[in-house]
Amino acid sequence: MPNHFTPHAAGDLNYLKSLNRSTILSTVRRYPGLSRADIALRTGLTKATVGSVVNALSDSGWLREGELHARGGGRPGRSLYLDGEHHVMLGAEVGVKGLRVVACNLQGELLASQRLDDSPTTPAQTAAVLARLIEALRGDPAIATRPCLGLGVALPGPVAPQAPILRLAPNLGWVDVDFLALLRAELDWPAGVWLLDNEANAAAFGEFYFIEGAPPESIAYLSAGSGIGCGVVSGEHFPVIPRGHQGLVGEIGHTVLVAEGARCHCGNHGCAETLVSGWMLRESLGVEADASLSASLLARLDEPEVRAALARAGRALGLLMLNLHHTLNPSMLILGGSLMRLGEPLVAPALAYFDAHQNDLLRQTQRVPVKVVEDSTFTAARGAAAQVMARAAIEV
Repeated sequence: MPNHFTPHAAGDLNYLKSLNRSTILSTVRRYPGLSRADIALRTGLTKATVGSVVNALSDSGWLREGELHARGGGRPGRSLYLDGEHHVMLGAEVGVKGLRVVACNLQGELLASQRLDDSPTTPAQTAAVLARLIEALRGDPAIATRPCLGLGVALPGPVAPQAPILRLAPNLGWVDVDFLALLRAELDWPAGVWLLDNEANAAAFGEFYFIEGAPPESIAYLSAGSGIGCGVVSGEHFPVIPRGHQGLVGEIGHTVLVAEGARCHCGNHGCAETLVSGWMLRESLGVEADASLSASLLARLDEPEVRAALARAGRALGLLMLNLHHTLNPSMLILGGSLMRLGEPLVAPALAYFDAHQNDLLRQTQRVPVKVVEDSTFTAARGAAAQVMARAAIEV
């Protein structure tokens, strides 16, 4: 999705309307229960502008009024909330080990979900299977009658910033795939917003977008699964994802940590994924492709080889966290992805390494908080749905 939107000309009325609408929705999302007067005070918009926009958003099912509050002797005002009973957004993830689809309301709550734990095959076949999951989801009674704002899809590789094209998914062997076009050919329904993004970007966006209250200045979401990726998000009312000239921002799994090291699935040598990734652990510890990595390794923790391999991978993960801290300096780090199911044997060495070294550079005692998402089954799909909501908020 675009990182921002730009007026076509100074004073463009449509741009200003979009700006005001998105700002008000963001404020209500962050601080539910505010009145119109509270929103005007917090955003600096005039009361007339806030009243007009709020009325339009209420009529279109985005906002609902709550209880009546007295405000310091002035006229009482109705509290405002996002309307969780009207619209729905769909989000999907094509993962290396399966497909996920979710339906969310405007408050980020999961209303329904579908999953398939089979590895994707070709792009066309995967689009056909994903379309069937989406259709099954849309038939769920929890969302069947709701207006759909759109569909966001997360894929395991960089997406071109100029067009929604998957550039490369090394762990699937996909190159230059117009996945949305394949999916549109399978789905005969209008879905409003359609968008495509990298799975780590989508997960980061959802974690940032649905934070209640004042968000951190920026977050970095490190996705550790079959591969390793990272998404970075900042911006209170209009969250921004940096992407780079070729869409490679966040491809931390393919930064080289060992010169002339082991060969990576991307074709390079010594990438971070050769030290910490699902595929590396499977290959090095002999876990079959169709077996659960976490279940298999947790059942073998009495084997010194397994504990040592997880400790090494954990330290490599901590090194990646430290590199993110020094290069991007986010105000919060989030660890997610399927490898988090391995728990303490992998995560503890990562956190220990990061905690021991994060303040070496500036010799400061202030610590960067780290959140661990132990179950991120639907995190990327939910984040893709959040991206749909953010885009729709501009275009509504």
